[in-house]
This record gives sequence, structure tokens and C-alpha cells, in this order.
Amino acid sequence: MKKRVGNMRRGALVLFIIFGLIFLSVIGRFFYMQVVGEVNGVPLAAKAAKQHLRSSVIEANRGSILDQKGEVIAKDTASYTLAAVLDPKQTVDPKNPHHVVEKEETAKLLAKYLPLKEADILKKLKKKDVFQVEFGKAGKNLSAEVKDKIEAAKLPGLVFTKQAERFYPNGVFASHLIGYAQQETGKDGISKLIGKMGIEKAYNDILTGKNGSINYDTDKYGYILPNAKSTVKEAQDGKDIYLTLDKKIQTFLEDTLNTVDAKYNPKNMMAVVMNPKTGEILAMSQRDTFNPTTKEGLTNQWANLPVEITYEPGSVMKVFSLASAIDMGVYHPNAYYQSGTYNVGNIPIHDHNGGAGWGSITYREGVERSSNVAFAKLLAGMGPDKFKTYLQNFGFGAKTGIDLPNEATGKILFDRRIEQVTTVFGQGTTVTMMQMLQGATAIASDGTMKQPYVVSKVVDPNTGKVTETKTVTTGKPISAETAKQTREELRNVITGKVGTGKLYAIDGYDIAGKTGTSQIPNPNGGGYMTGNDNYIFSFMGMAPAKDPELVMYVTMQQPQLTGTETGGKAVSEIFNPVMKNSLQYLNIKSADTSELKAISMPSMTGKTPDVAKKELEAQKLIPVVIGNGKKIVQQLPQTGEKILEGQRVILMTEGDMTIPDMRDWAKNDVLKVSEITGIPFTVTGNGYVLKQSLSAGSVINDKSKVMINLTTPDKIPNFNKVPKVESDKEDSADTTVQEAAGLNALLN
Repeated sequence: MKKRVGNMRRGALVLFIIFGLIFLSVIGRFFYMQVVGEVNGVPLAAKAAKQHLRSSVIEANRGSILDQKGEVIAKDTASYTLAAVLDPKQTVDPKNPHHVVEKEETAKLLAKYLPLKEADILKKLKKKDVFQVEFGKAGKNLSAEVKDKIEAAKLPGLVFTKQAERFYPNGVFASHLIGYAQQETGKDGISKLIGKMGIEKAYNDILTGKNGSINYDTDKYGYILPNAKSTVKEAQDGKDIYLTLDKKIQTFLEDTLNTVDAKYNPKNMMAVVMNPKTGEILAMSQRDTFNPTTKEGLTNQWANLPVEITYEPGSVMKVFSLASAIDMGVYHPNAYYQSGTYNVGNIPIHDHNGGAGWGSITYREGVERSSNVAFAKLLAGMGPDKFKTYLQNFGFGAKTGIDLPNEATGKILFDRRIEQVTTVFGQGTTVTMMQMLQGATAIASDGTMKQPYVVSKVVDPNTGKVTETKTVTTGKPISAETAKQTREELRNVITGKVGTGKLYAIDGYDIAGKTGTSQIPNPNGGGYMTGNDNYIFSFMGMAPAKDPELVMYVTMQQPQLTGTETGGKAVSEIFNPVMKNSLQYLNIKSADTSELKAISMPSMTGKTPDVAKKELEAQKLIPVVIGNGKKIVQQLPQTGEKILEGQRVILMTEGDMTIPDMRDWAKNDVLKVSEITGIPFTVTGNGYVLKQSLSAGSVINDKSKVMINLTTPDKIPNFNKVPKVESDKEDSADTTVQEAAGLNALLN
């Protein structure tokens, strides 16, 4: 018995010693940590601080995209996602709840701002054993305004998560050029806006900012401690990009393309307005297009057509063939040649009237008529090798270097003799719209060719630093004298008696330009497509012809034409209104304005209307008589005022006042009539007179109500009074349908 008790005592002693050693070890370790201040080389102070340190991201803004005058095209905006916290454990202080308490009242509130029924919301809020609930699509993409209204009710448990989004306030607006950006989550788990197309993609690194951060101390519940120190690292916003686009001109173009697209429903069309003196793209668009905010229409067409696709340009290519021939001295406008047919080996090349031609005509007439035979003969005079060098100097077969992604190259098809001949009038060889416009700058700018570009400057909002884009000269393919003569010959295409470009005449401006109607290779093989609609119709024009300030190029593929409609007419419905509106908006004077004399307005008072009209017409003024009296009693402009030739002069006689026919008048002239009669007119709209409430010749007095409706020139029937052209097929058949199969065999 004693032996057993002794063993127990010895066991207890051993356990006491073991636990004593463990206790002393723990106490020793504790004192060691207190004295040294670290564990396994890790400072305890830092570890403790980290436990109570909280960090928040300061989000950087993505740079905005603006037009040349600072009008916003793309910018960041915030949207919010709503969630409702249901877990009661999130509330520490019952007086300050952090979960939804008043469920019925909360459901009633949210039903005002979300597209959900109150009962459906309440059902979500009554879910059991969940931390929080969201409201699906209805609770996403909420505006800051809606968020503020919900928060103003001060109901607990409602939380918002902020997301940055890209906003495009103009909707469809140079959409393929601008592109779009959307939220993407990276490998680091951070979501940010990434450019996916156009400027947004090409300049993504420049537009993307760098997030900042703020660090601060909190208690164990996450609340910021009183007098806590914070460390702030400022965010660096992305840089702003100013484009060469002009919002007004771009809007002219978009609106016109919408109208024409609805009318003709072409397979595609594209148009660009450019400043040839600098290379700046002022407007660029296409159809199909898309809305960058909603992405509606994006799947119909991904490519930026003016930059990324190639096509056979047709007779618009003759602009550069003509300039080359003039520069080499082989173009003699008054020399005669036999039109109709030109044989390339055993392949006949016909003029567009099926080879009948127009007999022996001058080369100038051949240019006006867009004669393929004339240009084939000019090629023979130049020699293929020399002509190819000119094409290369104009930039064909190489990228322009425009500051947009995925630029295509095109190909000068020139190995065989037939390829050389078809290239001279725009068939076989492929180009991009950018190449055509770059070449056009040499014609418009006295031989000096400019690179097209769309970014005007980049501005760093963090430092204020501005990086300007400078005009780049890409060559001088022709002399200044050649360019001037080429413009004069192209002017004849519009004004000449047999010119193919009569449809593109614009009242008050001299236009130099060239039509084109190129064949489309058959996608199933075997030559080119046939049929009245199966062409690419186009026009390139510049104005004013003597010293062009604008170049505009339009193409339209396979419009749905009916009856007597022509592709050229469809293209003119884009070119004419956009070019005229742009010239007027930029206050570019007509070609002969500089030659107009400034006249000191003579006195017409006391004279008879007939005498006054004769005297004013002799000075190239436009007299308008108001009234049926026999003597002029008032006039506008007043005697002695400076007035230019071609301006209207309003003359009022004694007796009854009558209203003139003011259709097509500018607003300024309408206001002259209102001023001289003393009758206030009600004027609506902008532009030129479409309608007037009283017919011409009606007697008016101070009780008359005169209403004038203004609109843009493109919406006024026959505004330009352009003579009718039976068909624009004069340059459509660069080869005839019958020989297309044989030509295709040679080309392949």
C-alpha cells in the first residue's frame, strides 16, 4: 500500500515538473516578445497595425474623348448596383441598424424606383438565413440620381456598389472610329474599363488612369479611430484625347446617312469629310453602324470600313490617272482621239455606252464623259512603269499610317498588260478610302500630299501638358501647276455640257470632282456581278475648286434602286447637303466671292420699281419689290451701306404691302422683309425657307400673322436646281458584262 502511494507521489511530481517547465517556457517567450518586439523575425507592432489598418481604392477616371472644339464624345459615368442586407448580425448598435428592419416600408420605397412590383420586392426582403439579396437586372445600372433618392429616405440596410461605365452622349456618332470601352475583370480581380475598338482601343494605355489609395486605422468593427492618421496616394486620371472631328459636320453626316440608308438600304456605305490642307478628318461614318452605349447594331459590322477594307474604286481612280498624265505632259485636252473601243490583245475595252463611243472627240470631252478608252490611250502615252511609279507616289499599295487600328493596304494589280489598263480606270487594283483621300490632298493642296489623321491633341489633366499632332507631309507626287490644271479639268466634270458629275453641282460653289461606278467581283467566281444595283457608286469632290478647303468622298455599295433611280442620284443625296452645310457652317466663301465687288448701296427711293430693278440688276444685285405702288419709299440695305454682288435688296412701294415668294431664302433676308414692313414674323427652324404661311403677292398689314418654316437645304425639294441626268452609268462599266468573264480569266 505504501509502495503504491509512493509511486503516485513520484508521478505527480513528474507532471508538476513538466507543467512547470511549460509554464516557465510560455512566460519566458512572452517576456522575450515584449523585450525584442518580434516573432520569427516579424515585428509585432507592424502585425498589430496591419490588423487594424484598412485600405480603400481611389479610382482614376478614364480620359474623355472630345471633338476639336471640346464637345464631349465619350466620357466616364457612374452607375450603381443595389443590394439589401438582411443579416441582423451586421447591426452592432440597435439604434444604428445596418440591416433591413422595416421591410414593408423598404419594399414600398424601392417599388418607386425599380421596375419591380412591391410584392416581389417584399418577397425578396423576407428571405430567411441569407446575408443579403440583390434585385437582378432591375437593381443594376442605377443612375446617381436614383441612388440619391433612395438614400434620402434613410432606410437602413440598403447598400450600393459603384461601377464606372463609358457614356457616349451622341449615340451613333462616328461609332467605328470612336469604338467603345467596357468593364473587364483582370487576373488581379480588379475590374476596369478596357477599349475594345477604334480610338478607345488604339489609345487605351493613354486613356487609362492609375488608381490611388487611402490607408487608415480602424477598430475591430472597422470604424475609423478618432485622430487616426491616414496615408493618401492620389489617383492619376487618364489623358483626354481631342479629335479632329467637328461635331456639327459629323452630325450633318450622320443625319444624312440615316435618311439615305432608310431610302435605299444599301449593302454598305461610307463617307469622309477632310481638310486637305492639314489632313484632318472632320467627319467619318458608315452604314451599318452601332450605338456604342447600348452596342445595338455592333454585330452587323465590326470593321471600320474607310480604314479596314479594300475595294476597286472605279472611275474615281481617274483623278490620279489624269494628274499623272498631266504631270508627264502627255495630256493634251484639245487633241482628238477615237472613242468607243480599245483592244488589249484580244480583249476589247469599251466605253460605258457599250462600245459605241461618241466618235472622234477631244481628251477633255473624254474626261468629262469618263471615257475608259481615253484613259487607256493616256496610259499608252505615259508608259506602264512610269504610271505605276506615280501610283506609288500617291500612296497606293501602302498604308497611310492613319492613327487608327487595323489599317488595310490594298494592292496595285499591275503584272499583266490587261491589269495595267484596267488599273488606269480603277478596276482590278484595290484601295482604301484613306489612300484615296490622302492622294486627293495632293490634288487639292497644289501637289503636297498630307497624311490623314484623327487625333488633334492629347491633354494630361494631371499636369496640364498638351501634346499637339502636327500635319505630316507624305510626298509631293505632282507639281503645283499639275494640281491646279487637274482641278480645272475635274471642275468641267461638274459644269461641262457632257460632264458625268452634273448631279453634284452645288449652288454658289464651284465643285471639282469625279464620279465612279465600279463593278463588284462575283463572290461565286466567274467575273463581276451583274444587275442594275450591283455596283459601288461613288463620288469624290472638293470645294471651292480653285482653292479647296474641304474634300469629301462617298461610296455606296448595292443600293436598292427602283424605276429611274440611279446610284449617282443616291450618292448625291449624301454629298450635296453635307458638303454645302459644311461649307456654310465653316463660313467658307463660294469660289467667286473674292471676285465679287463691294458696292456702296445707291438710293432707290423716289424711283419707279421698274427703273430701280434695272439699275440694281445692272450692278448684279437681286431686287425684291414689296407692294403694288408706283414709287419706292423705303429700301434695305440703307443708302450708303456696303453690299456684295448677288445680295438681295428689299424695295417697298407706297400703297398696299405685299409679301414676296421667300422660298429657299436665307433667314437673314427673311428678317429684312420683317424689318422693312414692321410686321413681326414667327420663324421656326434653322437654315432656309421651306414654307411661308401666306402665298406670294398676298396683301399684308400690321394685323397679319406671317409664319416662316426654315429647314436645312437637303430637305428642300430642288434646292440646288440641279439639271436631271438620265443615268450615271456613263462610268459604270469599266468593262462590259460580256467581256467580264474573259477579263477575269486573264486576271487570274
